[in-house]
Amino acid sequence: MHTSAMIDAHPTGTDLDKDLLARAVEALVACSQACTACADACLGEEMVADLRKCIRTDLDCADVCDTTARVLSRHTAYDALVTRAVLTACVQVCGSCGDECASHAEMHEHCRVCAEACRACEEACSALLESIA
Repeated sequence: MHTSAMIDAHPTGTDLDKDLLARAVEALVACSQACTACADACLGEEMVADLRKCIRTDLDCADVCDTTARVLSRHTAYDALVTRAVLTACVQVCGSCGDECASHAEMHEHCRVCAEACRACEEACSALLESIA
């Protein structure tokens, strides 16, 4: 990805740790994609009615991760309060989605993969959140 290069190229710079920021943005994008794909795979399963909560959680997580990645990619007129709020929400939704997908992981490989992406994103966003002064 070009995440680190874009962070370095921004004329105003950033108040955030660049390595943690790049790691979080990349994890957010990967998680959004995994959750979108998992929701779609759930819709293709025979037991789709049993996966309603998983689908909903996947879609919520994808939306929150996508929004968080976009907010973190903006550095002009940075607002730490907004950054903390979106990261906090993202950590929460990734935890919930990871738990939901993990509960189906033995039966559905796409849920196992999605749970891993959610855990990685939750960890990356938590690390960035902890670094914000």
